[in-house]
Amino acid sequence: MKTITTLILLTMTLSLGAQNIYIKNINVFDGISNKITAESAIKIKGKTIEWVGEQLAQDPTGYEVIDGLGYYLMPGMIDAHTHISNFKAAERALKSGVTTVRSASTKFYQDVTLSNLSKQGIIPGPDFVSAGIYVTPNLGETILADVRLSNLSKGVRSEEALRQLVRINAERGVDVIKTRGTERAGLPETDPRQQTYTKEQLSIVVDEAAKHNLKVMVHAHGDEGGRAAAEAGAVSIEHGTFLSRETLELMKKKGTYLVPTFITIEDLKVPGGEYSNPTLELRGRFMLVEAERTIKDALDIGVKMATGADNDYSAESTTRVSLEAEHFVRLGMTNFQALQAATKNGAELLGLTNQIGTLEPGKEADMILLPNNPLQDIVALQDVLLVISNGQVALKRIPFALDE
Repeated sequence: MKTITTLILLTMTLSLGAQNIYIKNINVFDGISNKITAESAIKIKGKTIEWVGEQLAQDPTGYEVIDGLGYYLMPGMIDAHTHISNFKAAERALKSGVTTVRSASTKFYQDVTLSNLSKQGIIPGPDFVSAGIYVTPNLGETILADVRLSNLSKGVRSEEALRQLVRINAERGVDVIKTRGTERAGLPETDPRQQTYTKEQLSIVVDEAAKHNLKVMVHAHGDEGGRAAAEAGAVSIEHGTFLSRETLELMKKKGTYLVPTFITIEDLKVPGGEYSNPTLELRGRFMLVEAERTIKDALDIGVKMATGADNDYSAESTTRVSLEAEHFVRLGMTNFQALQAATKNGAELLGLTNQIGTLEPGKEADMILLPNNPLQDIVALQDVLLVISNGQVALKRIPFALDE
């Protein structure tokens, strides 16, 4: 037990506990209005935003004072599709400005444990919406995650098997169920358009999840699998590379979110990163064009979108939510729309609008400081100067000047 505690403390060295903080001399983007409020300040009490408003004439007593140096404060970013499974990966996400993540599955319920550690304040964050074990036709070595999974070693296709896996996940404390509508894009031997579960099978997963007050996110690159997911009642479709306008219209009607994970599709075609394979590089070039069309169509139709980097934040990872937001702007979003996709929309998708996504009194103290105005310069998201998560200072790169 002592070894585990020491590892946690060494891994997340900035986990010092929440305290009262007053940040002054800042320009604020609250995530709600398409504007910057200048000459502002914010008070944090414990883990919560206490007050946001015009800078006070005098610094309040009982608060650690941080001078924002005229930089730009905004809500922490939300990664709605990730596979973080260890302390260092969580730290990398946090230092990139991501203060909340929705797990898209881990092999052995690491996301559930990381979620509990964040809730207890043992690590400063990010906060986790955990998915646990992927509801997929073939579990492989994932059956080692729970002894009850051993009888699913021959496949998860029948109604009984699908319901059992959802129940096990629920009993292990997950916050969302992840399943699939199509095959993967990141394996050379699979075609990402190939449907894996039918509408009926996906409906079983959605029905069983609802019994445990859980929603379902569905991996689907291909249109057939994506449409089946929307018809079955998925809360979101992940990737959606080849979705037709007809399917996107259905998603708009049903309120289904799209998490395009565009930056990971770009990673397919670029040597290095998490994918480095000639077949995948060629596939990525084709898929990028399709994904661009889908995002533009979704934007035109009015489908709500949220950012997702779809990585495990390994040391080799090159995908980030900030890069995804930059692509969203390139593909037609305004900076305001892209910023909301990375904050407010993600909170809505996760069902956490009362807790995160905007800078308002009473919400969690999750925020980042940027060098430039993000409403004018979306690339500013890639140079985070300060990260506060659950009221804890997780990263502080300012001031740059040395004390006299």
